[in-house]
Amino acid sequence: MKYNRQRFLAMSAATPVTDSSFEAEVLKSDVPVLVDFWAPWCGPCRMVAPVVDEIALQYEGQLKVVKINTDENPEVAGKFGIRSIPTLMIFKGGQKVDMVVGAVPKTTLATTLERYL
Repeated sequence: MKYNRQRFLAMSAATPVTDSSFEAEVLKSDVPVLVDFWAPWCGPCRMVAPVVDEIALQYEGQLKVVKINTDENPEVAGKFGIRSIPTLMIFKGGQKVDMVVGAVPKTTLATTLERYL
C-alpha cells in the first residue's frame, strides 16, 4: 500500500472532544489525559499535531489523548484560561496537573507526560 501523507494527516490518533463531552472524556477519565487545545488556522498547532498523534500511539492504554478546537469550543478554553495555542494540558484524576505551551519536540512532551503515568 502506498503511503499517502494527506490521508495520514487527516487521520488523527487523538479523539476530538467538545464543550459538552469534555467532562466525561477528560475530567472523569480513569487514566491521565493529554488535551491538545488547537484551532485549524494555527500554524504551530499543525506542526505539533503529528507529535500528539505519535504520543497517542506510543502511550495507548496508559494515556488518553484528545483534541479540542478552541474556536468551536470556547467554554472549556475559557474555563482553563487558554490564551495561546497550541496548549497541551495534562489532566489526572479530574485535575489539571501540568501544561506545555507551544509546538514542542516529542521528547519534551514525553518527558513531561512520564511524570504522570
